[in-house]
Amino acid sequence: MPQALLLFTAFLCAVPLIAQTGGIPPGFTPIFNGKDLSGWHISRINHHGATEGWRAENGVLTGTQDKPGHGGILLTDKRYRDFEIYLEVNPDFGCDSGLFLRSSERGEAYQVLLDYLEGGAIGGIYGEGLKDLAPRTMPDWKKYWKKGEWNSLRARIEGATPHITVWLNGEKITDWTDSANHAADGAPDGMIALQVHGGKRWVAGGFHRFRNIAVKEL
Repeated sequence: MPQALLLFTAFLCAVPLIAQTGGIPPGFTPIFNGKDLSGWHISRINHHGATEGWRAENGVLTGTQDKPGHGGILLTDKRYRDFEIYLEVNPDFGCDSGLFLRSSERGEAYQVLLDYLEGGAIGGIYGEGLKDLAPRTMPDWKKYWKKGEWNSLRARIEGATPHITVWLNGEKITDWTDSANHAADGAPDGMIALQVHGGKRWVAGGFHRFRNIAVKEL
């Protein structure tokens, strides 16, 4: 077989393998550079705390309690209105986290649950600090979750009355519309945040891990 054909065949064989490793989808802009926390900041007024246990290394963002019971949130500096966010997660079991959409500095937000612990859920919607929010959804997420591996999560929020859609590893698991805008002070936009839960909903020495964090504004 000619050398050129051999190389072309090898390329075709490699394409599916590359796709399986994950990566930011076309049309999305990275908001985590993989090296440091540029573009992000720790909330000093979140009720879970102001943990300093955020680290960026080798393309991975990790979060943990920096002392027992002391959690907090890491916020984007930028505010977003209608957008879709893509990220990959690989948490230790026993850690309660969340992806906050349209968040205030205090951490009042529409939360996509990343509660990876006994009785927890991935991909449901919860009103973190929001008043009179309709009951959260509880999707059957376990059939799509890959234990001990990287999982892709994609969440979209849009509309004056928020409509939130969540995909886990490419499967739509949540499609929910609020009855009204329950965001803090009726805000039409807000920051994106990642959470380390305070208190006992965190296993000692546990970490939540994130990578390939990217946004597409709508």
